[in-house]
Amino acid sequence: MKNLLTNRQCRGAALLRPIAALLLALLFFLGARNAHAQSLRIAAASDLQFAFADLAARYEKQTGAKLAITYGSSGNFFAQIQNGAPFDLFFSADIAYPRKLIDAGFAESDSRYTYAFGRIVLWLPPESPLIPANLQWNTLLDARIQRIAIANPEHAPYGRAAVAALQKAGLYERLKSKLVYGENISQAAQFVLSGSAQAGILALSLATAPAMKSGKYWEIPRDLYPPLEQAVVLLKSSSNKPAARAFLAFLQTESARATLARYGFTLPTASELREARP
Repeated sequence: MKNLLTNRQCRGAALLRPIAALLLALLFFLGARNAHAQSLRIAAASDLQFAFADLAARYEKQTGAKLAITYGSSGNFFAQIQNGAPFDLFFSADIAYPRKLIDAGFAESDSRYTYAFGRIVLWLPPESPLIPANLQWNTLLDARIQRIAIANPEHAPYGRAAVAALQKAGLYERLKSKLVYGENISQAAQFVLSGSAQAGILALSLATAPAMKSGKYWEIPRDLYPPLEQAVVLLKSSSNKPAARAFLAFLQTESARATLARYGFTLPTASELREARP
């Protein structure tokens, strides 16, 4: 009888083993699925909104990953991250904020790299009688230009670039009473599109985007403002670091870099990429 019970127990155990293995496989699958479904939370400078819409759609289609992108001014994101905002990646419109986050212990030092250089333009809506490509800075001295939209220079790198260019051109004191400030570069663009301003000093990446490409612009010479070296960093608080690093790898592919170039960004050279790394 004892041997009979032992054999039955053995047979029962043998039957349970594949069931247990199946349950473990199911639990692993569900866990992996839940991890894969977790959205990658990205804080991105507003000048990236059109380029990233294109890149994100392609990346999600290729990988099945989910990207949750919030656009805004780099300075505001910098403050939010220091106060615990739950982002995985921060794409800044300048390199200073990522450097400060690394120095303060909020970001992974080995993750930072320069992904592009931004450019600024003087942009007017299509119905404007003025041609900025011909008039250049004289466009802003025309009496019909009563308000000039720029991003807020206190926390937006594109706003600081606009002020620097106006100062170097010797026009800031003459024009500062006309300046109206958007919370970020996208809001500054919206001021001109809506008619609240007659001109704007905006990101080239917005001026060439579908919503604004019918307008008229003049690219401001790059020696009139400090380089808009745009950098990304992975935050130490991220709970989705493998996915974040995978997206960073995607952005360094030739296809993704070509997309950034198509939206008006200047791509860093190999030497600039090396110099940008800590």
